[in-house]
Amino acid sequence: MPLRLIFMGTPDFAVPTLLALADHGHEIAAVYTRAPKPAGRGMKLQATPVEIEARRLGIPVLTPKTLKTPEAEAEFRAHNADAAVVVAYGMILPQNILDAVPLGCFNLHASLLPRWRGAAPINRAIMAGDAESGVMVMKMDVGLDTGDVAMAERLAITDTMTAQDLHDALAPLGADLMVRAIGALARGGLQFTKQSEQGVTYAAKIDKLEARIDWTQPANDVLRHIHGLSPFPGAWFEFPLEGEAVRVKVLRCQLAKGSGAPGELLDDQFTIACGEDAIRLLDVQRAGKQPMKAADFLRGTPLKPPLRVS
Repeated sequence: MPLRLIFMGTPDFAVPTLLALADHGHEIAAVYTRAPKPAGRGMKLQATPVEIEARRLGIPVLTPKTLKTPEAEAEFRAHNADAAVVVAYGMILPQNILDAVPLGCFNLHASLLPRWRGAAPINRAIMAGDAESGVMVMKMDVGLDTGDVAMAERLAITDTMTAQDLHDALAPLGADLMVRAIGALARGGLQFTKQSEQGVTYAAKIDKLEARIDWTQPANDVLRHIHGLSPFPGAWFEFPLEGEAVRVKVLRCQLAKGSGAPGELLDDQFTIACGEDAIRLLDVQRAGKQPMKAADFLRGTPLKPPLRVS
């Protein structure tokens, strides 16, 4: 039996879930998303990916600045929805909003809760060297990702995966999971398990100050740091060129054989020594330039040992 839903989401990650719910016959009464923000060279107002898709589907879009006013609650209730689905919405739902739909509010979270509650679970899982990640559907409460879990899917994290790769794998996996969860909810068969109080970690928002590469760390840690911040904000290093420090983001790399002082360029293939072992850079981006293959970068900026990057 199809349900009447409110959908709440903002970035690209949320779009597959919105489309999947609509494709499976659920009625999307309204979409809540963040307000358009200035972006690009002209700083024109840019609607969120979820708003763009919702308008294409002809679904009413709301962009309230807060959900804490009586007016916001009344508007939310007026949709007469059975439940709400929340995917990376970016705003805390107060208790009166959680209570405003009879079947509850259900969040799709991109981690294996209770590990990585919070804002940046995809990045933090890779940066921490986790062997796996996943998606979970939970019934929301007023805590930060503390609700009871209904369903989960797991996915291995490999050393080749960037944050973008993991994002792109989890988004459709999560959409399928939410469709199955809402289907079970409609049949009255959705069951819940309380989260463990053991193993709780928090995925703090990524700070640009943590993006500089620390070459004194082991190669495995350097690789995961780089991939966990790719493509945004991008882990970076600097090297001297004609008396100036040139900044380069590393978007993809691989483990390599070799040793030397941390940050030492070991060959002409962009292999750089770490505290233990080395990594080879594969995709890079010089400040103000487009991303490119490391080989193309080296053709335009030939770097030779014994250069040291920092």
